[in-house]
Amino acid sequence: MNPYIVSVIFPILASLLFRKPPKHRGVTLDTTATTDDSESGVTVRNARFDAPVVTAWEGVTTLAELFEEACRKHGERALLGAREVISKEAEAGSDGRVFEKVHLGEYRWLSYDAVFEAVTSFASGLKELGHGREERVAIFADTREEWFIALQGCFRRNVTVVTIYASLGEEALCHSLNETEVTTVICAQKELKTLVNINGQLDSVKRVICMDDDIPSVASSVEHGWTITSFADVKRLGKENPVDADLPLSADVAVIMYTSGSTGLPKGVMMTHGNVLATVSAVMNIVPNLGKKDIYLAYLPMAHILELAAENLMAAVGIAIGYGSPLTLTDTSSKIKKGTKGDATVLMPTLMAAVPAILDRVRDGVFKKVNAAGGLSKRLFYLAYERRLRAINGSWFGAWGLEKALWNFLVFRKVQAILGGRIRFILSGGAPLSGDTQQFINICFGAPIGQGYGLTETCAGGTFSDFDDTSVGRVGPPLPCSFIKLIDWPEGGYLTTDTPMARGEILIGGPNVTLGYFKNEEKTKESYKVDDRGMRWFYTGDIGRIHRDGCLEIIDRKKDIVKLQHGEYVSLGKVEAALVVSPFVDNIMLHADPFHSYCVALVVVSQSTLEEWASNQGISYFDLSELCTKEETVKEVHASLVKEAKKARLEKFEIPAKIKLLSDPWSPESGLVTAALKIKRETIKKAFKEELSKLYTS
Repeated sequence: MNPYIVSVIFPILASLLFRKPPKHRGVTLDTTATTDDSESGVTVRNARFDAPVVTAWEGVTTLAELFEEACRKHGERALLGAREVISKEAEAGSDGRVFEKVHLGEYRWLSYDAVFEAVTSFASGLKELGHGREERVAIFADTREEWFIALQGCFRRNVTVVTIYASLGEEALCHSLNETEVTTVICAQKELKTLVNINGQLDSVKRVICMDDDIPSVASSVEHGWTITSFADVKRLGKENPVDADLPLSADVAVIMYTSGSTGLPKGVMMTHGNVLATVSAVMNIVPNLGKKDIYLAYLPMAHILELAAENLMAAVGIAIGYGSPLTLTDTSSKIKKGTKGDATVLMPTLMAAVPAILDRVRDGVFKKVNAAGGLSKRLFYLAYERRLRAINGSWFGAWGLEKALWNFLVFRKVQAILGGRIRFILSGGAPLSGDTQQFINICFGAPIGQGYGLTETCAGGTFSDFDDTSVGRVGPPLPCSFIKLIDWPEGGYLTTDTPMARGEILIGGPNVTLGYFKNEEKTKESYKVDDRGMRWFYTGDIGRIHRDGCLEIIDRKKDIVKLQHGEYVSLGKVEAALVVSPFVDNIMLHADPFHSYCVALVVVSQSTLEEWASNQGISYFDLSELCTKEETVKEVHASLVKEAKKARLEKFEIPAKIKLLSDPWSPESGLVTAALKIKRETIKKAFKEELSKLYTS
């Protein structure tokens, strides 16, 4: 029988014969109105636990103890894996730009025992180099196994680590290193060249440790006044001159984490060992069945708290961590040589963390490929997608039973192969995840996606969606380490007495709330407050509402609200989240001006989508930049934005009246987005001041 006919008939019969009643989620949260002396509001906690979780491991109070305990327990198991570089070559693009392509081999693994030996050697080597306990180390590099080893090595000597994004600009880098008076910088070859450029502006750096053996000649210690040592030599030095560990206490500062700074210069957030351990312990209690059978794909910046906490958790429970990068993640990633395999295909992970921008690109890529294929395969894909969507939304048998297995076999296993074919859970954080992308992951990968809400200031801890919650637009109930509180924001019209749900500014309290901003007491006092019960709260500036089951939904942000000329309020972030799902959009920034009655937008176009449209329309052009200036192109993209705005039920004044199309992507390297791919609004406004002005005057 025709497989298409089977695929249509079988699911219908299955859903009729085996339909399950809807699942009712029990309310396990304690929601109470509070009127303490600090601030009245509505507070929510996770009532599955008697008190906020501080540690999930008996007797463990620091990250150093957690890692040592894990190594003692898991010994010969694989812990850290990296791919061998077989070859590198330059390849010219259609626009004349040259791109590096790499051919990577299999993963090579280090066991827990081997990593622990490397960590203890590095810790001893650090002391032998002359780095004192009271001095700070900065790690300035992309995520890789040496990053993890260096971090744990510093913890064993109770040395505070300053984390800095590898994509941070020179001004912000200089500010971060000087403010924290860093004496030792650990970096890779690429970042070492950046250090050389600003060496005359660095006040305190004495030592540089290069993760790569091949140290560039321009980084000569004679010329720049640094002692430069390779990572391997530091380990060798420590192995020859071992010293005892000098372990930290829970209240000691483990990390000063510099935010990527969506506005102005970055701020250093001071995190204690106890702060980070609380978040790690809370997530340990939420994600089911974490253990030795899992493999974690690590590719996000470890200078981001989401990745740093995730890797510490994975190591703690015996999970192997395989390193990759956003540019080598899949077989079609920009840096992967054609015909060779990406990180996910080789590693076949079961767990991964992601920021929404990366998941959006995976979704867009799949739909583009399906639509281009056309014919029977396209019809079958959309039939399967619709059936699974109905099943998930209705809690029918088809969501998890025989029908799911059928669709996976006939349709979705090719999609699942993009990320290795074995993903069982994805954690999304760092920014709001669109409902369309969340449903795409649930359907096509057949795996839950946990959406978390937290900030650097709360060690990524805040809320986390339940493993089996497929509702969209929400970020779950409070983590076991956190309290969530809403307080009134009358200026924005959000009150905790609103019906049917309390609304207001989100405060996060608990043992995961950090000490504050390094050398910035004024900003610390503004954002952190302690109530009369001794609870430390962080004022997030985000606006949320609490559903009846205790789950939080983010609905606005105080800083993103602009009042237009006629008094209407526009939430820039909300509108951007609605419009970025357009297939023509790679990134977008909405701009509103109090002296005008309408909004405008800068739109970074999706090159593949726009060029495919132009080809179908028979439009000729020299390059993408020229295509973006054509009147018919602007009209088409604007029409797409209006369509998405109407689907999201935006008001007319929220829809950009005029747009400017941009051909060059916004990347962390350009300084226009953060490492978590959030737009830097003020930086973009300055960079495109002239273009924005023309949109209002033309």
